[in-house]
Amino acid sequence: MSDVYSFNVSLQPVEALIMVKEGMPAGSELLHEEYNEVGNGYAIGTLVYERYFFRSGNQAALIVISDNLHGVTNIRLIAAGASQGIIMKMDWGAGKSFASSVEKVLSAYILE
Repeated sequence: MSDVYSFNVSLQPVEALIMVKEGMPAGSELLHEEYNEVGNGYAIGTLVYERYFFRSGNQAALIVISDNLHGVTNIRLIAAGASQGIIMKMDWGAGKSFASSVEKVLSAYILE
């Protein structure tokens, strides 16, 4: 099970990714990062994090995608892997909590 969140910000994609990297909570391990400029001022970048959550008793993953391919910088957050069990996929709010840490970092730049 995964949770997907999306919002636009008034930053360039690279600026948003730098802010996220600097503002992630302790215990969040950056597993992968990439940034690609695709020409004409357009770019896309990805950060992949992992963090242990006691409430779910599991590692959670968070993928952060930042791009301006449609003009405005869009941030997509995909939280996954925090649920326990095969049938009951409850993560006890760990995925949402992980994603909200990015929203907090970028909150001053979120566009309505």
